[in-house]
Amino acid sequence: MANQDRFIEGLAQFDIVCTDIQLKQFQQYYEILTKWNQVMNLTAITEYEEVVLKHFTDSVSLVKAVDLQKVNTFIDLGTGAGFPGIPLKIIFPDISITLMDSLNKRIQFLQEVILSLGLKEIVAVHARAEEVAKREDYREQFDLCVSRAVARLNSLAELCLPFVKKGGFFIPYKAAKISEELQEASFAISQLGGEVKKSKTFLLPNSDMERSLVLIEKVKMTSSFYPRGGGKPLKAPLQNK
Repeated sequence: MANQDRFIEGLAQFDIVCTDIQLKQFQQYYEILTKWNQVMNLTAITEYEEVVLKHFTDSVSLVKAVDLQKVNTFIDLGTGAGFPGIPLKIIFPDISITLMDSLNKRIQFLQEVILSLGLKEIVAVHARAEEVAKREDYREQFDLCVSRAVARLNSLAELCLPFVKKGGFFIPYKAAKISEELQEASFAISQLGGEVKKSKTFLLPNSDMERSLVLIEKVKMTSSFYPRGGGKPLKAPLQNK
């Protein structure tokens, strides 16, 4: 088994203490990830120390922005190889989590992870966000929506905010310098019923890797017009005319 001391130290900086079972689950997750990565492109990061920092610890850093003990349901959009959803599920097993991705092979991988780790109250869904967000069983049903997807905030807001119930939050994981993106996305966030409450920028434990988390509250319901279909949220992000 890999040396998990640095991981344990890093989590302690977030006031998180893992049980032996949770540490074993992270180790299993890493082993399944690297096994599947040999036959499909899940991540360019495969060295244990790097996966621990840039995927596991980074995913869990969400605790810097929100009290997850108060979250009952959350959706992870564009989850890819399960980040941040699965690390957060391991640490907070009582949260009901939906992982969503548009590539079915990734969903098959995630289903093996969920089964192998014995995770409950978590589902992996093969779908496009702009289509599913129109459905009653998904629209404005979640306390929290998160995304580590590589997209501009004005695009992510249109894809993510429709899933969040009023009073809930959308939190994108962004790189350190976010002031320009926040300004660029201000119209879209407001148009979609969101309001920026705060942003937290910090270094991940034992590293010089900067991370920003933007806390966007859903203050009013999103118009049924959004999200637009045909890839428009990414191709033509909302902007003030």
